[in-house]
Amino acid sequence: MTEFEATITDLSHDGRGVARIDNKATFVSGALPGERVLLKYRKRHRNYDDAEVVSVIEASPDRVEPKCRHFGQCSGCSLQHLAPAAQIAAKQHVLAENFERIGKVAPESWMPPLTDEPWGYRRKGRFSVRFVNKKDRVLVGFREESNPRFVADIERCEVIHPAIGPKVGLLATLVQNLDVARDIPQIEFAAGDDTVALVFRHLSPMSGRDRETLTAFGKAHGFAIYLQPGNHSSVHALWPESPRLAFGIPAAGVELEFLPLDFVQVNAGMNQRMLARTLELLDLKPTDRVLDLFCGLGNFTLPIARHAADVVGVEGEHGLVERAAANATRNGLANASFRVANLFDDQRNEPWAKASWDKLLLDPPRAGADKVLEYLPRKGTDRVVYVSCHPGSLARDAGILVEKGFRLVSAGVMDMFPHTAHVESIALFERR
Repeated sequence: MTEFEATITDLSHDGRGVARIDNKATFVSGALPGERVLLKYRKRHRNYDDAEVVSVIEASPDRVEPKCRHFGQCSGCSLQHLAPAAQIAAKQHVLAENFERIGKVAPESWMPPLTDEPWGYRRKGRFSVRFVNKKDRVLVGFREESNPRFVADIERCEVIHPAIGPKVGLLATLVQNLDVARDIPQIEFAAGDDTVALVFRHLSPMSGRDRETLTAFGKAHGFAIYLQPGNHSSVHALWPESPRLAFGIPAAGVELEFLPLDFVQVNAGMNQRMLARTLELLDLKPTDRVLDLFCGLGNFTLPIARHAADVVGVEGEHGLVERAAANATRNGLANASFRVANLFDDQRNEPWAKASWDKLLLDPPRAGADKVLEYLPRKGTDRVVYVSCHPGSLARDAGILVEKGFRLVSAGVMDMFPHTAHVESIALFERR
């Protein structure tokens, strides 16, 4: 395939360099803004093209050597070749651009970015598993960067929790030795403060030998082993009999128990920093009544309860609400309660939606909170803190809040996923 030179002018939302070739956007894997590169096309499209770097002719001063030897092959990270400070700057640029383009707003001030240890941070995730006939062996890992249909052939991962990351190759060997090797499509991992769990999804029944093999692996490496023969409700412990997954929030003096497939913030260190900033922005008073929407297990709700008169968490998944309530009871927080509600449906007639709240916390999924903002916040709510995992939906919802009489006081990025293009952010709104 023909190779040619190009100048990279920008960084895309997924971490690829962007070049303009014949007035057409070309997205270049492995390239950084300001670089002159030799590239080749991967795939041509009507409105854009995909390409990859063959060699770097003039490197960016922000280019660094990736730590992971699988970088470029594995899709788990897209920015290991970009210096950490430049990664943060790029993410803040994305957030600012989304505010301007989508929300037509800008924060009155920018918060300093939140960062933490960029390696070994990921405590939750899912490996793809595939028996490859041509190689006659099992691969365990994330998808290939160049072809998402395939599983990348990796031995270790530098961003996953250190109890798991160096052992990806061992997991592949483990599965290959199972009778059901061809019928395991994924392995999920979840790390609490004291326990690391592996969940093996299997499409055919486990033999007694397979169960013994997995149990022995768990004992040898200190993993709790779970099996998942069907949907989420089918997950059950193989060894030990009753594992306990939990993480503490020392600053609030609380601990949250969770199940291995529950949603938890993937970056434990950043979660602590994010919680501290959220509480600071909420500026809680002992008399405050707070509504926490998309509350999950109570990650924010329980720390808020330490400082407010009353807090209600609302979440759409019944199991998470049950465990959030149990966490509140376990921590002795009688002023924290929870409700089940699909927040993408109109809930304006629910008692919690009609009640008076001093402060509102939003932590929605990628789709954002625009449905909630059709009827909230009500009169009397003067402060809103919005935690976002998608800059586009935050920008859209910021525009809605400004139209409803709020100021976008401040905003900033939080590096929840170092070495990826994922942008996590937080924003403070006050009523004018």
